Amino acid sequence: MDEYTVPSHIQTLHRDIEEHQLRYHTKRVSVSKAFHFDAAHHLHCYEGKCKSLHGHTYTLEFMVSGIPDKRGIVVDFGELKSLFERYIGSRLDHRYLNEVVPPMNTTAENLVVWMWEQLVDAVDALCKPRSVQLEQLILYETKTSYAMAKREWMNDGQ
Repeated sequence: MDEYTVPSHIQTLHRDIEEHQLRYHTKRVSVSKAFHFDAAHHLHCYEGKCKSLHGHTYTLEFMVSGIPDKRGIVVDFGELKSLFERYIGSRLDHRYLNEVVPPMNTTAENLVVWMWEQLVDAVDALCKPRSVQLEQLILYETKTSYAMAKREWMNDGQ
């Protein structure tokens, strides 16, 4: 059985590691964070149970990519949280989606593209000097049902 060990010392900047060593590489990598919100909606022109008013605990996976800065960080997770709260959470959490998004059927497929539109310019404005870009959003309506938007699809115009 593995034995628990305590580090002999805590690594200290300028003693055990230098600032130029903090960034290990200059490769583009993705950083993701998941957020949850609760909302109600119903679907039009649909004959399943979702035609009636109901709610979900949605999960939005928010992925950006970039090249790590001199500290080895692409983007602080707190920055992603701020963007989510400002552009998505504050507008949709505990709301009736049919009255707070533009006129559309509030399917996961429509909502994820609307969310992309809300976030893409905000990511660019916050992170442009760092070449950070929005890569992918996945909107889970349930644990097993989701819609996805990817940068290459959103830039296609199709």
